[in-house]
Amino acid sequence: MSTLQEILDNLDANAPLTLLEIIREEVSAWMASDERKRMLEGKRYYRVKNDILDRRRQTIGDDGRLVDVHNLADNRIPHGFVRKLVDQKTGYLLARPFVVKTEDKAYQDELDSYFDKSFKRMMKNIGKDAINCGKGWLQVYYDEAGELSFMRLPTEECIPIWRDAAHTELAAFIRVYEVETYVAKTKRVIRRIQWWDQDGMKLFEDDGQLKLIEEAAHFSYIDGENVQAMTWERLPFICFKYNDEEQPLLDLIKQQIDDYDRRKSDNSNNLEDLPNSIYVVNNFDGTGAAEFRKNIALYRVAFVDNEGGVDTISLTIDTEAYKNHMDELRKNIYEFGRGVDTQRQEMGNASGIALKFLYADLDMDMNDMESEFQAALEQLLWFVDTHIGNTGGDDYSEKDVEIIFNRDIVINETEAVTNAKNSVGVISNRTIVANHPWTTNTDDELKQVEEEKEAASADLAAYGGLSPNAPEGPEESGDGE
Repeated sequence: MSTLQEILDNLDANAPLTLLEIIREEVSAWMASDERKRMLEGKRYYRVKNDILDRRRQTIGDDGRLVDVHNLADNRIPHGFVRKLVDQKTGYLLARPFVVKTEDKAYQDELDSYFDKSFKRMMKNIGKDAINCGKGWLQVYYDEAGELSFMRLPTEECIPIWRDAAHTELAAFIRVYEVETYVAKTKRVIRRIQWWDQDGMKLFEDDGQLKLIEEAAHFSYIDGENVQAMTWERLPFICFKYNDEEQPLLDLIKQQIDDYDRRKSDNSNNLEDLPNSIYVVNNFDGTGAAEFRKNIALYRVAFVDNEGGVDTISLTIDTEAYKNHMDELRKNIYEFGRGVDTQRQEMGNASGIALKFLYADLDMDMNDMESEFQAALEQLLWFVDTHIGNTGGDDYSEKDVEIIFNRDIVINETEAVTNAKNSVGVISNRTIVANHPWTTNTDDELKQVEEEKEAASADLAAYGGLSPNAPEGPEESGDGE
């Protein structure tokens, strides 16, 4: 059987499927895929719209089947573990602006103009997509002013067709999205599909039948009145992965979160229903098993055939077992989600070594994500270098570029300041300043230190080399002795 890549390579040579058939097949499979479902679930749990919100409280009905309950407590309590973990990870790795650094001053100025604050903010949001969905997508394009620009794409709209098993090079790319439009006076939602390959982009509209409505190159070059269609050597889409497996965070902890939500909601229901004890009415016959269970669940009354009388059975909750189970669930969520539970008692006055230990799992997880993001940014750098060369700039493609992520690490400030003071004369001042907890920009801080030294030297010169606050020397005696 031919692979998809073989089919793509032979579209013009009696391929078994037409391009329209390939697009229809790929989009249909994607919309029904488990991968897309997990992406949407990840985003939904990030918004704290957990599955517990769709649960209905049910009990055994007269015929033994489950029926909805309307006269008992039906609490549905979602917990924002996913949001906390995702924000914690993106904050740890991407809250502080990363640095794209090179030794060439002119090249550095060019890079700073593209990797600016707006881009770095977008990268933080792509980081959230990557953790929630397993990967995030960025598109390279030219805006209306002809400037090289970057756009974050909704992950669930993107269908990559990879050229290799490692998912590093794209053979084709499909984006499927919906737009609102008016047909006559009726507002309709129409699905649109973009097909990108090495030859350009084809835009299709799907209103029950797939039809081509636009065909274009990757971008156009305008020289006076001449417009020339251009294509990149690579497809202008960059994949930012959370990990090599492209596995979302929710995949690792969903069952634990759902169990936590259920137990907390059930416990809340029991506390609300607890005052209504079960009544035992003696000397009453005729209750079947299904009706008996229904009476217990709905009315807290049990009818039995015995000597007359009414007794009550108090309901008790094993709070210790409940607490232990919830604590274990919470621990597992942070353990398998590789995050830091800030409610842990040892967080308060932990030393620097203890904090490093507490953050070890988060640090390890972000090591994986950082390596994936660095590889993606290197791919993006190719487009920047190519654009600079195409627009009359120098060829920087062979220049070394270092991508540095400034992690927002929690430290013991007192220890860090003491260690910095003790390191004077042992290591360079630049290294000391860079690792000082109050430093936000190493170059700016060193420049400020130098300016203060020069100002102090100027003051000394004004007073003949003495500090203005220094005591004056002894006066000479009047007899010259």
